[in-house]
Amino acid sequence: MLKIIEKIPKLIVFLSVLLILGCSGEKNLLVQYSNPEIDYWGRIDSTGVDGVNLYWSGTSIKMNFQGQSIKALLKDETGNNYYNVIIDNDSAVLLRPDTTKTYYQLASRLPEGNHSVEIFKRTEWDRGTTTFYGFEIQKGAKLLPKPAPKKRQIEFYGNSITAGYAVEDYSGGDSPDSTYTNNYLSYSAITARHYDAKYQCICKSGIGITISWFPLIMPDIYDRLNPADSTSTWDFSLYKPDIVVINLLQNDSWLVNMPEREEFKKNFGGQLPSDDYFINAYQQFVANIRKQYPEANIICMLGNMDITKEGSKWIDFVKTAVANLKDENIYTCIVPFKGTPGHPSIREQESLANSLIQCIDSNIDW
Repeated sequence: MLKIIEKIPKLIVFLSVLLILGCSGEKNLLVQYSNPEIDYWGRIDSTGVDGVNLYWSGTSIKMNFQGQSIKALLKDETGNNYYNVIIDNDSAVLLRPDTTKTYYQLASRLPEGNHSVEIFKRTEWDRGTTTFYGFEIQKGAKLLPKPAPKKRQIEFYGNSITAGYAVEDYSGGDSPDSTYTNNYLSYSAITARHYDAKYQCICKSGIGITISWFPLIMPDIYDRLNPADSTSTWDFSLYKPDIVVINLLQNDSWLVNMPEREEFKKNFGGQLPSDDYFINAYQQFVANIRKQYPEANIICMLGNMDITKEGSKWIDFVKTAVANLKDENIYTCIVPFKGTPGHPSIREQESLANSLIQCIDSNIDW
């Protein structure tokens, strides 16, 4: 288990506020959330007056600085979100923000020179919203320019596999405790890092295209800024991925066999639809993504849970939908069943990433 960063005692927070307000000659430097040298990845809500809201898995905040220590000012809605703190692209430390607005010491006693900090959201949006207000660096430190934009951009739409659900539950128990979910170790984030690509991830454990383990389906939320708010709309012009990866239908493949569930009755009228229904629903979702990104390469991926077992009709559904679209820049990537129970382990996530990378390298020159 990673070390968890605890919040700074209230006395220190109070003293830090005094420093910021100029009540002391030893002023620290507060880098406001709106500073242009802070680099945000993901669907960030910047409509707030004093901070930005973070929702989706894989959302990250990055900054370069010169100094020996750095803090972040954060507040979490539930206290159940976890973040990786990565200093100088080295090993991650676990951060769990509290429900009170608090300063967190991200690093201290760093060697003199230039440094980078990244705060990466491990957990899913159902754990609540986190608000980021800014960084604090000590007196005499210096804010450095953010890196040049990445030459490549990639986006993922997926379920628990893409979210990295229970990837760090080494007991194999598929624990729902958010401590064990880590999007940073998912095949999606691994693939993005392999290509040094900017990363955006739209995912939710349990979600499907036609039916989920809860009322919402991916066509309901794929175009939202705040996934929990039906009135919140994402501006697709803000992010133009070169590649979009869709890895869905795993939950559909289970839930179509559960007619007793309310979601089945509501979505299907109590009767299992025909195969054409699922093909058309998948095809329409891919067409909606194509409408938003007319220039992107789209990869329709399946795997590596039991939806890709030998003889699975869902593989044919995806291949038929892609063929029907008659789009030479839409590809299929079918990853064989991993052959073990539960969600993918770290090793199995790495295997997924390797399969996807091979698919990209074989088809796309980007």
